[in-house]
Amino acid sequence: MNCLFCKIIDREIPATIHYEDENFLVFDDIAPKAPVHKLIIPKKHIHNINELAEEDLPLIAKVFTIAQNVAKQFGIDQSGYRLLNNCNADAGQTVFHLHFHLLGGQKLSDTLG
Repeated sequence: MNCLFCKIIDREIPATIHYEDENFLVFDDIAPKAPVHKLIIPKKHIHNINELAEEDLPLIAKVFTIAQNVAKQFGIDQSGYRLLNNCNADAGQTVFHLHFHLLGGQKLSDTLG
């Protein structure tokens, strides 16, 4: 598979990793849009949110706990943060491996664009 995030999971491509467990990895976005911009990815390759299966739902529910913990780790849990998923090209998805952006560390704009 020629997936950028799968290569990061397999340590073929370096990344600054902030959290890892048996199912997830959290690392810095290479083109940050905020002072804190982390990517939360499942280790299981799922193309995008449209490809989620029923058995993936408990896995994806954990994203929210991870987001809470990472936000606290980077001191943005009280000031606020955004958890964002892009699905397909028109929404801005550029890496087709399900992932969530955790953004914070400054007042974020009211627009999502």
